[in-house]
Amino acid sequence: MKEPAKHFGSLVFRENPKPSDSEDILDIVRSSSFFSPEECGIAVELIEERWRMGEASGYFFLFAEKEERVIGYTCFGPIPGTRESYDLYWIAVHQDYRGAGLGKKLLDRSEDLMTAKGCGRIYIETSCRELYTPTRLFYEKCGYRAEAILKDYYAPGDSKAIYLKELTR
Repeated sequence: MKEPAKHFGSLVFRENPKPSDSEDILDIVRSSSFFSPEECGIAVELIEERWRMGEASGYFFLFAEKEERVIGYTCFGPIPGTRESYDLYWIAVHQDYRGAGLGKKLLDRSEDLMTAKGCGRIYIETSCRELYTPTRLFYEKCGYRAEAILKDYYAPGDSKAIYLKELTR
């Protein structure tokens, strides 16, 4: 059995989507075992909408590649009707590369990209289920604070946590 690849080696970060990204995104989100088939489909829909509409879609991406394979990504965009608020829709790292700091690198670089676009506040939504405890701890470690809890939002017993980070420009 192959050992999980925890070292990145030389990473390449890029913003511009490529046709192969849909398959890579699906592979990444499936590898985590966190997301339902419906959620995996939504992840792919966002990259496909970006392909159809370009930047007008409001979805921006950052991809981390190792040896021309996408191993992690973020998807973010401005919240319609707000002046400087953005949503971080997705941050995901392939299971083989989790736990070695790639998520933090992706988040830091994404925050820089959002700041350059005029973002002052980033919102992140996630589940309050126990499975997502490491996710919530990650956001808190990265300077996000729980701003709201919406009880039973996703389903009975599955509340939504909304995290916020105010950026300094």
